[in-house]
Amino acid sequence: MPHSIALDDYKSALIFLMTAGVIAPLFRRLKISPVIGYLVAGMALGPFGLGRLSWARSVSLPDVNEIAQLAEFGVVFLLFTIGLELSLERLKRMRKLVFGLGALQVFVTATMIATVAIFLFGLSTKAAAVIGSALALSSTAIVIPVLAERRRLNTAAGRATFSVLLFQDLMIAPLLFMVTALGGHSTESLGIGLLRTLIPAIAGIVIIVVAGRLVLRPLFHMVAASRSTEFFVAACLLVVVVTGLISAMAGLGMELGAFIAGLLLAETEYRREVEVTIEPFKGLLLGLFFVSTGAGLDLTRIVAAPWATLGVAIGLIGLKFAIASLLGRSMGLPGAVARKMALVIGPGGEFAFVMLSAASLSQVVPGDIAAHLMIAVTLTMLAIPPLASISARLPRPTQEAEAQLAELLPPVDTTGQVILIGYGRVGQLVGAMLTRHKIPYIALDGDPALLRRQRENGKLIYFGDATRIDLLRRSGL
Repeated sequence: MPHSIALDDYKSALIFLMTAGVIAPLFRRLKISPVIGYLVAGMALGPFGLGRLSWARSVSLPDVNEIAQLAEFGVVFLLFTIGLELSLERLKRMRKLVFGLGALQVFVTATMIATVAIFLFGLSTKAAAVIGSALALSSTAIVIPVLAERRRLNTAAGRATFSVLLFQDLMIAPLLFMVTALGGHSTESLGIGLLRTLIPAIAGIVIIVVAGRLVLRPLFHMVAASRSTEFFVAACLLVVVVTGLISAMAGLGMELGAFIAGLLLAETEYRREVEVTIEPFKGLLLGLFFVSTGAGLDLTRIVAAPWATLGVAIGLIGLKFAIASLLGRSMGLPGAVARKMALVIGPGGEFAFVMLSAASLSQVVPGDIAAHLMIAVTLTMLAIPPLASISARLPRPTQEAEAQLAELLPPVDTTGQVILIGYGRVGQLVGAMLTRHKIPYIALDGDPALLRRQRENGKLIYFGDATRIDLLRRSGL
């Protein structure tokens, strides 16, 4: 006997798929970041948008909690891909600005915002620390695609922006740990709260690192040898979920475990194929995260207190712009480059939602304040494309200044790198010729046994199917 189907059970999934299949591509076609499309769709379809209208509730998301748990995996997968994309070579090339300008931008901005929160608004030290750290971060998910689409990522300002965002990405895991520690011991001092979580946290990290180094490469070697795409997808998802669960059980949250797993896999020959495999899951789940975030924003707060909300948004951009400009000049950047960089990192970022939501649930930050701040952050993120346009119209540095910046701001990606498809006898011969002529290259091959031998010989070779254009793009095409 067939079971009856209740459409309400599938409404949330259908609404999200409609958003991902129609609204997000429409925003991309209009050359607007899909992230903004997801946020706008969430605000329109959420309980504070169409959900307020009785006749429209059938096409709205009345209860954000229905998708909140699944949406959290968007952040987990984002941290995993950030770990995959980080490499010691990239950090080494840009270390002066990553660990110089990037570190100063995060810590100085967080300190300034926290100071304002304490002395002007009377917040506690814990709440101010979380708010300052959350608002100091910028939106990697919007800024990098905007710069890439406008062919500005490899300019001096683009590379400076990338350096700052890279350090911010490195700080995400420690900041999430800080929020977790404060939330678990909200009645204790900051130092005691951190110390109480230190032992299980270290134990969880050690388990992930040790088990990852022992298990990950053999696991993916076995799966790759089966030559089954389905098994490879299953292995990728298994690694993300298992490491996330271990991290969560240690009191760190799933995001940190996924980040560490990404870092461990970044050192293996399966890195490129894992990136391509996990990208669709990350894109969809991260889209779901932004939809749920937008749905949880009550825009009537803007109507109730427009000047306060707009004032926070404008003040945040202004303060971060001023700090980043001054810090950029102090690090030797020309004024034009520093201002171009500061304009696009002035708005808030997606991880402000994560940190403020977690801090609100654990009562570290009052819920009303967190809600107002998340709306203000959303407004600043909507301003990123126009701010990028203004940045593009600012005067460019002279050719002499560009030349002086070459050492401080090396290109983001290696130029002139050859991609060898297949590393059998012919591929090895071509590779030897390229090495003799000092031409950098990477190789792609689908034979796990060959990969293991060549990796032991120090060759830069990755597992993957080179008929997939996404893999070639990930390899630098």
